[in-house]
Amino acid sequence: MNETRPESMSSFWMPFTNNRDFKASPRLLVSAEGMYYKDVDGNTVLDGTAGLWCVPLGHRQPEIIAAVSEMVGQLDFAPTFQMGHPAAFDLAEQLMDYTDHKFGHVFYTNSGSEAVDTALKIALAYHKARGEGGRTRLIGRERGYHGVGFGGLSVGGIGANRKSFGPLLPGVDHLPHTHNLLKNAFSRGEPDFGVELADELERLVTLHDASTIAAVIIEPVSGSTGVLVPPKGYLKRLREICDKHGILLIFDEVITGFGRLTTPFAADYFEVEPDMMTTAKGITNGTVPMGAVFSKQFIHDTFMEAPAGIELFHGYTYSGHPLACAAGLATLEVFREQKILEHAASMQPYWEDAVHSLRGLPHVIDIRSIGLVAGIELEAIPGKVGARAYSAFKKAFADGVLIRTTGDIIALSPPLVLEKTHIDELFGKLRDVLKNLD
Repeated sequence: MNETRPESMSSFWMPFTNNRDFKASPRLLVSAEGMYYKDVDGNTVLDGTAGLWCVPLGHRQPEIIAAVSEMVGQLDFAPTFQMGHPAAFDLAEQLMDYTDHKFGHVFYTNSGSEAVDTALKIALAYHKARGEGGRTRLIGRERGYHGVGFGGLSVGGIGANRKSFGPLLPGVDHLPHTHNLLKNAFSRGEPDFGVELADELERLVTLHDASTIAAVIIEPVSGSTGVLVPPKGYLKRLREICDKHGILLIFDEVITGFGRLTTPFAADYFEVEPDMMTTAKGITNGTVPMGAVFSKQFIHDTFMEAPAGIELFHGYTYSGHPLACAAGLATLEVFREQKILEHAASMQPYWEDAVHSLRGLPHVIDIRSIGLVAGIELEAIPGKVGARAYSAFKKAFADGVLIRTTGDIIALSPPLVLEKTHIDELFGKLRDVLKNLD
């Protein structure tokens, strides 16, 4: 691999990036191991974000490297349209084991965005298959992030992601977000106020009629919009309302899945079972792109009652790619053998105390945490929303720490293999950054 600066950076149009600012002063990563990246100048950078929420096991896990290397030498590609390969079926079985068989089936995609669009399509097709084709409306939530496909953008609720792309899908509505600085600032775990916001779903049912609503999709914890934790009882109330009106409930667990809350999924943490669950990122420890939709048995079985033939006209060339399946199988093995969830749970109290130790620093107006994820909200510079947090991001990287920002919120989600020394390093450096932030 090339570990030197590229001769030119002009051709790569970078995603979700201030391209002009980056290319004027690039941050180039060339290797990684465990909790650390190394940049092109040889500096170590503590990974405070698990890559992009996607490396729960830390970097360069030997078991995953070996599994992918073996598979690429054995089976570089195999189609899964009217064909198959053993690893795709083996991984599906083990994923169902990992959910304690709360779900019955897995549909593979290549990313979280594709998983969301797939789940929405399954929801629509499910209702049609059972004779309720009038259920076409989809309900998302303000400040929700569900990827960048047109389906995900439509049910998502982040204005900057939506504003450039026209009217998006018709027949979509949104629940209000649950973020309340006045009542819930500096919460540890689920905040006390806001369960009543789930009843806004009843208002939408009254407005549109339940017979027109196919599904509600939400992130159990909204990640990309700044770590918004649901109020106590909120998710259970949504589940009750969906059950009452025959509406499917979809959890987007692309970020919260695979240990982020110290449980296998957020559904386990909150003890609420959705009808479908979208996953990606940690499913392969970020090693090979992969996503998946986990479906309850009754949804799958409804499709199987159709006349013989293709039951769902949907899929991707790389659905269940052999390398991704090898990475996924090895990832689950590492979770088991290294007792990753148990370790994450043991680190959670120390992490939480370190996060909230930043309270009282300049510009910090809120801190919220749950599991091994945290959001630190900064007061915005008047007329320059996002500028203060972006400055913190650049200063932190220069000091050897990778953080993530969204608006004026710092989001932290380290690999689950972190130790107390990593927590001390992360928050020691971040404290210095915040103390000296304009």
